[in-house]
Amino acid sequence: MYTSQGRCSAVAVLAACLATLAVGVEQCFAQDWARKMFDHLSHDFGVVARGAKAEHVFTIENIYVEDVEIASFSSTCGCSVLEVDRRVLKTWEKAQLRFVLDTKRFSGRRDATIRVTFSKPFPAEVQLQIYCFIRSDVVVKPEVVQFGSVPAGKETSQKATITYAIGRPDWKIERVESHNEHLVASAVEVQRTRTQVVYELTVTLKPTAPPGYIREQLILTTNDYAAQSAKMPIPVEGIVTAAITVRPSPLMLGLVEAGQSTPERPLVVQGTRPFTIRAVRCTDQRFKISVPTEPNTVHLVPISFQAGQSAEKVNAKLIIETDQSPTPLEVPVFVQVVPKSETSPQAP
Repeated sequence: MYTSQGRCSAVAVLAACLATLAVGVEQCFAQDWARKMFDHLSHDFGVVARGAKAEHVFTIENIYVEDVEIASFSSTCGCSVLEVDRRVLKTWEKAQLRFVLDTKRFSGRRDATIRVTFSKPFPAEVQLQIYCFIRSDVVVKPEVVQFGSVPAGKETSQKATITYAIGRPDWKIERVESHNEHLVASAVEVQRTRTQVVYELTVTLKPTAPPGYIREQLILTTNDYAAQSAKMPIPVEGIVTAAITVRPSPLMLGLVEAGQSTPERPLVVQGTRPFTIRAVRCTDQRFKISVPTEPNTVHLVPISFQAGQSAEKVNAKLIIETDQSPTPLEVPVFVQVVPKSETSPQAP
């Protein structure tokens, strides 16, 4: 069923299904090739506050030799929007199927079945399940705590308002839980009337947050009687940008004949303010590097490679030290050395 590269053929899976008639060919086929491409088949949002952002991603990976084509996708709930970032997948390629729930216009139980149909390499349908209950008595504004772009090492805070339409006079938020050590959150009651209770939610991003995307969920725990209703997720998003960035990363120097050198290719090292590159090292000494010495906000670092006499695939790592980054920056670099062609001129 697997090729020499370890990739399973959908044809082989179909043959196995035909040999397993006890479970039904159609059911077995759908399970044994199409469903295996999904990282999971269901998601439970739990209880969501009205107006809060609620979306989920299913990842589809082509684990087969043959190309896979997504023919269509649909949801049984008109309260949602479905998006997919690609329709045709070659081996090991992935697609993201995004389910976005409209919590502003809808409330109550909002379960859905997502149907994903495939046309290649064989017709099949996979059903995904979504479970959700949207509370109409709790409203969150804005729908997501959005930090936007934050420089690494900087502490910043964002606020949101949580409003409860009185159903019980003693309703309160007891605590806010964060599973991210770089996020701290607290909810403070700012208003209580006969008709509503208003809390101000403050979320703080610590300066210790590493560079990268933030997609987290805070959990509000209330004193609601029902255990399921007592917890509500609040999404938090943003991106922490490094003080210094390097591109391209990884650095691909392409093909070079044995015994030859690659053309120089510049590595762009950029900061938010002028900085100095102290050193650039490589784990492979055959890479030649020219290091600029003057401080600047943008540095061009020329990189080239001197190939040996043997064909090989070279995987190395560039290590860049600056006066602004406490830890060195690392960039993978790749070169493919190919045999010398017969028409190459010979050395005298």
